[in-house]
Amino acid sequence: MSAATKVGTLPEPSDPPTRMGGVRTRLGVMGGTFDPIHYGHLVTAEEALHQFQLDEVVFVPTGRPWMKAHDVVSPPEDRYLMTVIATASNPLFGVSRIEVDRDGPTYAVDTLRELHLERGDDTDLFFVTGADAVLEIVEQWKQPEELFALAHFIAATRPGFDLEAFESHAPTKHPRITVMNVPALAISSTDVRARVHTRRPIRYLVPEGVKSYVEKAGLYR
Repeated sequence: MSAATKVGTLPEPSDPPTRMGGVRTRLGVMGGTFDPIHYGHLVTAEEALHQFQLDEVVFVPTGRPWMKAHDVVSPPEDRYLMTVIATASNPLFGVSRIEVDRDGPTYAVDTLRELHLERGDDTDLFFVTGADAVLEIVEQWKQPEELFALAHFIAATRPGFDLEAFESHAPTKHPRITVMNVPALAISSTDVRARVHTRRPIRYLVPEGVKSYVEKAGLYR
């Protein structure tokens, strides 16, 4: 299967959605809890930047993730600062406080509305998220049809992900979803937190600056 494949279609040797004339800006939007951000997130963003010819990828740490309301999540400011540290060396990566500064639960549709107003009609939004999250959009996310109207969704796969099962359950042949395969980095924030909690090393799983921040802030102990 090609690196980027439309959901519900047969694999094609063609490229992902490309520029259609003019000078429109292509903005990648990578939302997530980032608790903490790790190299898997950064590799996914870089792959989207390349495969979809994006001009920039903006990371949007969630403020108060409604789907994790019963989980213990680090303070938004800590997650925001770790994301800034992790992305600082890449001039095509940015970080937005749009959800950190917003009151109440965090919903992707609200974020995409704000970004659309902020960036203007000459910017196309590409929402980068895990393929497993895409399966939840129709049944659980707020106002899914507006989400697809506001952005093209890039469904990033993880190592060992069952792509056939995904394509059978995802919105069938939806023109606003494209699957993106990423290099095999089996890293998760859950595992990083568990390793810190049990005093195991996290070097080379997260950027060195993030490792230092976790230690100094006493996170996940």
